[in-house]
Amino acid sequence: MAHRGRPRTFDPDVALRRALDLFWERGYEGTSLSDLAQAMGIASASIYACFGSKEDLFRRVMALYGATSGEPPRRALRDGGTARSAVHAMLRATADQVTGPETPHYCMLVLAAPVGAVENHAVREFLADRRRDQYATIRERLARGVADGDLTASPADLDALARYYTTVVQGLSVQARDGATRADLEAVVTCAMAAWDALAGC
Repeated sequence: MAHRGRPRTFDPDVALRRALDLFWERGYEGTSLSDLAQAMGIASASIYACFGSKEDLFRRVMALYGATSGEPPRRALRDGGTARSAVHAMLRATADQVTGPETPHYCMLVLAAPVGAVENHAVREFLADRRRDQYATIRERLARGVADGDLTASPADLDALARYYTTVVQGLSVQARDGATRADLEAVVTCAMAAWDALAGC
């Protein structure tokens, strides 16, 4: 008769949320495995057994982040009635998220691991891929606006527009990290949308 392993004495979902909070507070390189073990309330061996390496855990954390804090801007972009209203709603939702009272004031996708040790290149590239996906998602929404007839833009225009508004989204995070308030970011959003007519040609 096969022996069953010892049952877990912790809730993996709770532990993952605690890991998210710590990575969000300290960034990838500023968070050690011992820090994670303490924050998650489990032994390092249990982290490896349940989540894999620190990098594996971080990837799981980023999936959770995307499904929670990262979802409102994507939903706003997806659900906006026109391309313009969708982009506007996305920017405002981003400003809300990066200045929330209960979380650090930055987007993990942008600032969790911007530079650092050579051995962490895979993590930085992982985040870069996620940011490239952010650009692609914005471009797809703009292309939908062209198909719906509420935006007039060539493929090159769509590339530039998507790049511009991706840059604004990511810049909001940097500004919030450096102390900009929600009102400060709303002023940035207002300027970005004032540029829409000139940039979008409609």
